[in-house]
Amino acid sequence: MTERIAIYAGSFDPLTNGHLDVLKASLAVADLVFAAIGIQVSKTAVFTFEERAALIDNAAAEFGKDGKRIRVVSFQGLVIDAARKHGASIMIRGLRDGTDLDYEMQMAGMNETMAPDLQTVFLPASPSVRTITATLVRQIASMGGDIRPFVPEAVAVALKKKFAK
Repeated sequence: MTERIAIYAGSFDPLTNGHLDVLKASLAVADLVFAAIGIQVSKTAVFTFEERAALIDNAAAEFGKDGKRIRVVSFQGLVIDAARKHGASIMIRGLRDGTDLDYEMQMAGMNETMAPDLQTVFLPASPSVRTITATLVRQIASMGGDIRPFVPEAVAVALKKKFAK
């Protein structure tokens, strides 16, 4: 049987409980999941790639032995190119609401045209994490708010340190 390899791409800046929810669900779809951190030189991230990778690895460890099926990689450019580079045939996309679905359907259509061998799989976020966005988490953290309900503990600690400066 062929190993099912998936890629779940995002900025993960910061990693949220919503990202983790989709990442965990992706383990039911694939044997190996690449959490692919998109690096855009035009954007200033709160966390470096290395910091984001460490936070994802830390959170994945909470999944026990299944966490070992998650690998963190970086990519620049098109996610379909990153998928090909890592042998993925599945692209995981998380959905929070209808707005996400509309956008993600457009992306899936464009990706299918460019990479017909890559199957997009939509995974709905659990109701408890559907309202979480990394943008809102960054805003709350930058104003000294309590972000612990929205992110893993290690991320909350790291964000507090970042915005204490």
